[in-house]
Amino acid sequence: MIHKLTSEERSKQLAQLHGWEAVVGRDAIHRQLTFGDFNEAFGFMTRIAIKAQEMNHHPEWFNVYRTVDITLSTHEAGGITERDVALARFIDDVAKSMQGA
Repeated sequence: MIHKLTSEERSKQLAQLHGWEAVVGRDAIHRQLTFGDFNEAFGFMTRIAIKAQEMNHHPEWFNVYRTVDITLSTHEAGGITERDVALARFIDDVAKSMQGA
């Protein structure tokens, strides 16, 4: 079984992630990213999809034109785990490289 982070662990990890926020009423984290156009947003999603498949840990996401909304939570653990934190860090790195942030 995968270890669900405690409230203290979750708060500590969330403080180290760029742009991620706790989801109200749910043990999950969320981030919204905006790219230059649809092509950039879709390219970003493709890079994340490849990593998510490697990790066997898939995000909940929604894309409209150049905006991508991502929610991470480990369903089998019923909340946030190290898998979510690791994928969030990867997402941050990809977003930073693509947005020049």
